[in-house]
Amino acid sequence: MSNLDKGRDDVALMRSSTVMAVGTIFSRITGLVRGLLTVALLGTALLGDTFNVANTMPNILYNLIIGGALTAVFVPQLVRAIREPDGGSAFVSRLLTATVVVLGALTLIAVLAAPLLVSLFATSYVGRPEFHLTVLIMRWCLPQIFFMGLFALLGQIANAKEKFGPMMWAPIFNNLVGICGIAYFLHQHPHWTVSSITSSEAIWLGVITTFGYVVQAAVLIPVIVKTKIKISPRFDWKDPEIKKSMRLASWTLIFAAISQISYLVTVNLSTHAAVRALKEGITTGVGYTPYSNATFIMMLPHSIVTISIVTALLPQLSLFAHQKRITDIHDSLVKTIRLVGIITVPAAIGLLLFGPLITHTLFFGISQADSQYLGNVLAGFSLGLLPLSINLIALRGLNAFENVKLQVLSNLIMNIAASVLAVIAALSLPAKWVTVGLAGALSLSYYIGAYSTIRLLHRYEIRIHTGEVVGLYARLAGIFLCVALPLRIVSSHIPGGNTLRLLVVLGLSGIGYFGAAKLFKIEEVGSTFRVLLGRKI
Repeated sequence: MSNLDKGRDDVALMRSSTVMAVGTIFSRITGLVRGLLTVALLGTALLGDTFNVANTMPNILYNLIIGGALTAVFVPQLVRAIREPDGGSAFVSRLLTATVVVLGALTLIAVLAAPLLVSLFATSYVGRPEFHLTVLIMRWCLPQIFFMGLFALLGQIANAKEKFGPMMWAPIFNNLVGICGIAYFLHQHPHWTVSSITSSEAIWLGVITTFGYVVQAAVLIPVIVKTKIKISPRFDWKDPEIKKSMRLASWTLIFAAISQISYLVTVNLSTHAAVRALKEGITTGVGYTPYSNATFIMMLPHSIVTISIVTALLPQLSLFAHQKRITDIHDSLVKTIRLVGIITVPAAIGLLLFGPLITHTLFFGISQADSQYLGNVLAGFSLGLLPLSINLIALRGLNAFENVKLQVLSNLIMNIAASVLAVIAALSLPAKWVTVGLAGALSLSYYIGAYSTIRLLHRYEIRIHTGEVVGLYARLAGIFLCVALPLRIVSSHIPGGNTLRLLVVLGLSGIGYFGAAKLFKIEEVGSTFRVLLGRKI
């Protein structure tokens, strides 16, 4: 591969990553606002848990069929299909028709099975008022499955045509619908509880949430029209490429099912802890809602940096794999891991040091005790950010070779570890601290998953050595700790309230960190700014 070709690849990757990063930033900001309003409306105790369990179920079932791993399976085939004489129209039509049929059937079955799903994922609710409320809201949230799947597939078609931006911008419209709906509810019903919310109010809460996903999918339709791929219903699914997609998808189903088993354990343990804590007289929200909100905050830097770059990287990796350019795949993976570390390393340590300050500032609509607990959960998640990003990047290496079996193996190892560690945490900790322990357990499991995936890449002679990553990450961690630790010590003495304290702490930490990293000539820092500007690495 010539230096000119590498340069062109880098420029294309960085431009795509920048477009997606900007879209993701706005998407996450609006998503954060939506989440904050939801917590202000429903709280972090049992009412919040019922909604979050109900609204999470569509994601769980969607991931079983056409989640992130499955869409990654389709990308290499879509990239090849669009090079066909018909521009991929026949393959895309067959794939979209099959997906719509499967998603439609799954949605119908899920709506009918809602009581069983609640019994399975929140066993502590059975026989309690939360059970019926969760079933009611869930039935109006479950149609999200169909529109999530449609959005995902249309987005991957756009990505294969190198139109990366729309998929990252579309969720903003979803969030805006949710913000408007929840703001209205908050204005009309500021003091909902499990016993006071009516059936019609619960239904409208589910309807508004689902309508956001309808809008999100609809936004991509004009984008697909502009690709000039002619889509029509096609039921001739005996095409070899479609069979290959379904065969790979069957392995992806196993991949997603393994993830959901671990998630099933987590939801059950956290909701059980909340019910147990309430019986002990603890009114602070200590269940699934703090867990899900802390996860969202922890995922912000991961989504903005890692997912944006990795989404743009996959088509390039697929091309490298097709051309058997093993060295280029290795170099791209290592470069991406090092690049995202510039943001994820300080972000992880920042969440650990300033977690409670972040939640006290953001979650202004809840009590001090609730926001403090949420901050403790966030601190438990913090160090899992690093292996989470590394594992995703390494998995994309396996995606490029269309080897879902190895992904299943890595995922199995990680989720067994997560489940075992979660059960240990639940059995050994008081009810109040179980959810914090669950966050720590998941963080530890990410390290096991990242190590497993990197080892499995050896099957393709791709050997990522620790020395290529750990040294840089250690230097970044040392630099940020030197800057942020003194600020952590004096943060409580900064006048002006939580918002001003957080702005001062984050601002000084960021300036000091990037300045020191530049002083120590860490070249990836310059590359990061060039990424943001859409320039060549």
